[in-house]
Amino acid sequence: MNHLAHVLLAGDDEWLQLGGMLGDFVHGQPDAALFPSRVIAGIRLHRAIDVYTDAHPEVLAAKALLPPPYRRYAGILLDMWFDHCLARDFSRWCVQPLADYSAALRGLLRRHDGLLPPALRRFRGYMEAHGLPAGYADPAVLGDALAGIGQRLSRANPLDSALLVLVAHEALLQERFEMFFPQLREFAREWVAVHGG
Repeated sequence: MNHLAHVLLAGDDEWLQLGGMLGDFVHGQPDAALFPSRVIAGIRLHRAIDVYTDAHPEVLAAKALLPPPYRRYAGILLDMWFDHCLARDFSRWCVQPLADYSAALRGLLRRHDGLLPPALRRFRGYMEAHGLPAGYADPAVLGDALAGIGQRLSRANPLDSALLVLVAHEALLQERFEMFFPQLREFAREWVAVHGG
């Protein structure tokens, strides 16, 4: 899952939400001298969500829908596409309007600037410039984001043309998402209840 999903799955606790954002930018064991314990719990929740997602039968079925050479990048593509699905129908999953939720997340990152690694500070600038994560509801914004990721990868890749493939499989991918996301949400709730402090 991508940023919108990770923050939504962290619930209403802003420290868990911050950890959800940090999960892709902090590697190895989070330093207890740098991060509050609830932020570390949020980083661990992010990682638990990723492990659950990668092994889920519906996600594996969605990956299998993508033809070569896109299948090799299916993890990235589905993370982004599922955030698109979430953003497009956000009112089904959250009572707060998507634009407000998105602005609140960017505000959270600004308030805790001192805890952000340089890479997340740079990404926050990209979020602000493109109205993310709400912008992911727009396929054009998603396509630009995928092309940008492709440019940052070290080897040649087809991410700049991946949006067309995702759109071509939209109905089947939506079915997989509809089966998967409620189960992921329940997993995250249970994880927070047990491990979230």
